[in-house]
Amino acid sequence: MSAPSTPPLAAPPATPAIPWEDPARETAFQRWLQGLAAAHGLQAASLRLASADASFRRYLRIDRAAGGSAIIMDAPPEREDSAPFVKVARLMADAGLHVPQILAWEEAQGFMLLDDLGTQTLIEVIDREQPQANLPLYQRAVQALVTWQQASRPGVLPPYDAALLARELALFPDWYLEKHKGLTLSAQQRETLDSQFRLIVERNLAAPTVYVHRDFMPRNLMIPGRADEPRLGVLDFQDAVQGPITYDIASLMRDAFLSWDEDFVLDVTVRYWQQARKAGLLGAASASGWGEDFGEFYRAVEWMGLQRHLKVAGIFARLTLRDGKPRYLADAPRFIGYIRATASRYRELAPLLRLVDEVEGTQAATGYAFGRV
Repeated sequence: MSAPSTPPLAAPPATPAIPWEDPARETAFQRWLQGLAAAHGLQAASLRLASADASFRRYLRIDRAAGGSAIIMDAPPEREDSAPFVKVARLMADAGLHVPQILAWEEAQGFMLLDDLGTQTLIEVIDREQPQANLPLYQRAVQALVTWQQASRPGVLPPYDAALLARELALFPDWYLEKHKGLTLSAQQRETLDSQFRLIVERNLAAPTVYVHRDFMPRNLMIPGRADEPRLGVLDFQDAVQGPITYDIASLMRDAFLSWDEDFVLDVTVRYWQQARKAGLLGAASASGWGEDFGEFYRAVEWMGLQRHLKVAGIFARLTLRDGKPRYLADAPRFIGYIRATASRYRELAPLLRLVDEVEGTQAATGYAFGRV
C-alpha cells in the first residue's frame, strides 16, 4: 500500500487591492513605490490598507524583506499639507517621544514612507470594565504628555489663540445645530452662543501655553511593537499648536470614543497635575492657584474640555454630512453628555445648558454650582 500523498500547501490569502479614485495618482504611487522598494526592502505584493482617519489621509502597511513592516502615508497634496507632520515629527523625536521615523517623502505627490510603530492602539487593549486596570497605561500616556510639554518653545508652532478657538466653536452651531439638527437659530439663541463662547475662550486662554498635540487620545497612542520599547507611540500629531496646557489632558480623559467614570478621570488627572507641577509647567499659573490647588486646575480642564466637545460635535456632523463618514456622528451623544455635564456644574454656563436641552429635548438640572459638585 502506497503512502498517502502529502496534501498541497494552501495558497496564502490574496492581499486586497488598494482602491484609488484617481488612476493618475495610482500610477504615480506605483512609480514612487517601485523606486523605493529595493533600497528599503519593500515587498510590493504585501501592500494593504492599515487605517484611515477623519481627514483625507490614509495609511498603508507594507512588509519588508528583512522582517517587520513599514507604513505609507497617502496624503493628496491638494487636500492635505504634510509639511506640518514632518515638522512636528522632528520636534517630538527631539523631545524624546516615540514617533514614526520618516524614511522617505515625496512632497509633491504627498507620499511618505514611515517606520511602523506597531499594530495595536491603546484603545484596543484598554479594559473598559475595570478602569483601574488601565492605570499603568494611562501613566505612560501622562509621561509622554509631560515630556512633550517640557520641550515647548515659544514661536515654534502656530498659536492656539482666540481666533482659532472661536473658529472651532463656530463648528457647533454651523454644523451640529443648523445642518445636522436642522435648527435655524433665533437672534436670541445666536446671542446666547456668542456670549457663552466668548466666556469659554476667555477662561481657556488664561492657561499657560505649551505644545499641544490637539488629539491626544487612546486611538492615537500605540502599544510599541518591540518588547524593549517602554514608550507609547504617538500618532496623528500634524495639527499641533502652542496653546492651553489643559487641552491635551482634557482630550486624554474625555475621549471621543470612550467614557470613564469621574473617579478614574480624577485619578489620572491628578497624577498628571502632580507631574506637571514637578516639571515646572504650572509655574506661570501661580496667579490662578493651579499650582497649589488641584480643584482649580480640574475646573480649568473641564472648561477646556467643553470647548473641545463643542468643536468635535460640529466636526463629527461635518464628517457625516460633507465627507460621507457617518460612523463618527454615532458618537455625538457622548459629546452632548460631556457638554451637559460640564455646563450643569457652573452657574455661568446655565444659558448654554438651557439651549442644549432645548435642542436635544433633555431635562436641565435644577441647580448650578460655581465649581465642581
